[in-house]
Amino acid sequence: MSAAAVPATVPVTVVSDSTQQAVGYPSLFLLVLIGALVPVVPTGALVSSAAVVALHRAAPISLALVFVTASLAAFLGDVALYWLGRRGMKSRNGSRWLEAIRARAPEDRLAQAQQKLADHGVAVLVLSRLMPAGRLPVMLACLVAKWPMRRFVRGNLPACLAWAVTYQLIGVLGGSLFDEPWEGVVAAIVLTVLISAVPGVWRRLRGAAGR
Repeated sequence: MSAAAVPATVPVTVVSDSTQQAVGYPSLFLLVLIGALVPVVPTGALVSSAAVVALHRAAPISLALVFVTASLAAFLGDVALYWLGRRGMKSRNGSRWLEAIRARAPEDRLAQAQQKLADHGVAVLVLSRLMPAGRLPVMLACLVAKWPMRRFVRGNLPACLAWAVTYQLIGVLGGSLFDEPWEGVVAAIVLTVLISAVPGVWRRLRGAAGR
């Protein structure tokens, strides 16, 4: 390789990496934000996959940016959804946002969330973000209990930080097992799917055993 060829290739690599970051972090922020408002986007898998890519860049700042982006987007999405839910609770006709929360919080799970919230307070809100399908029943329990926005925010901030750390660690674990980023992404997605499926399988086994 000639001396003239070296500087010609370096800017291309720098520009490519900068372009990926310029597109990747805003996309991650937007998708996690949407996933918090409309819980059909697999936000945990997104964060884990982003952590895999950041790990293979071998740049600590990339992992830090994934953490900040994911936790901030999750926090803002939760706060916005809770605010919309409070408006629905105060409205005579409710709101589609409140109905969306109710639809994903069955009566039995809402009753459990209300009991735990009464016993343990903010700690339940923190843990609910780490439990698959646990966020919305606890959020609805907070709405029914008429928690003020300030109290919800105080509990939701550490919840989102813990959530981002947990799924980022899953991505780091998956990424460290393989040399190729795509293999790590697949492993991270499989891990998040398995973690999400465990509570549902456990409830079915308990229900079958109780019959």
